[in-house]
Amino acid sequence: MPVILPVKGISPEIPGSCFIAPNATIVGDVVMGEECSIWFNAVVRGDVNSIRMGNKVNIQDGACIHATYQKTKVELGNNVSVGHNAIVHGCKVADNVLIGMGAIVMDNAEIGSNSIIAAGAVVLEGTKVEAGTIYAGVPAKKVKNISPELISGEIERIANNYTMYSSWFR
Repeated sequence: MPVILPVKGISPEIPGSCFIAPNATIVGDVVMGEECSIWFNAVVRGDVNSIRMGNKVNIQDGACIHATYQKTKVELGNNVSVGHNAIVHGCKVADNVLIGMGAIVMDNAEIGSNSIIAAGAVVLEGTKVEAGTIYAGVPAKKVKNISPELISGEIERIANNYTMYSSWFR
C-alpha cells in the first residue's frame, strides 16, 4: 500500500483517475489533477509547503517533489513528466514540460511551457527557463529551441504513455 498521510491535519487530494504505485509516498498539502501517476519509490512531500499538480502529471520511479518551509511551493502544470530519480524542489513548472532522468530543479526556478530539462541537468535556484527550449548541463543552460515535432514527439508522447502505463495497473 502506498504511504498517504496527513500532515498538520491536511491530507493529500488524489482523484480516483490517478495511479499511485504501492510503494509511493504522498504526504501533506498535495493536490493532484486528473490522470496523474506517482510511480514506484517516488516521494511527493507536501509537509513544509504546498504541492499542486495539473492533469496528466507523471512522477516517475524514485523522483522526489518537495519545497522549502515558509519560502517556496511546487506548482506543476498539465502534461508534466518528471523523469526517474529527478528532484523538483520549490519551483514552478508550466504545461507540457519534460524533466529528464536525474535532473534537479531548484527553488524559485521557473520552467516555461513546451520545454525540456535534459537528463542530469541542474537548474539552479531562480533560473528562468524560456518556453520552447531545451536546457542541459551543470549548471543548466539553454542549448536550443524546441521544434514542434519534438514537442509532440517527446513531451506529449511521454505524458500520454504514462497515462496508458498507469491503466495497466488498474
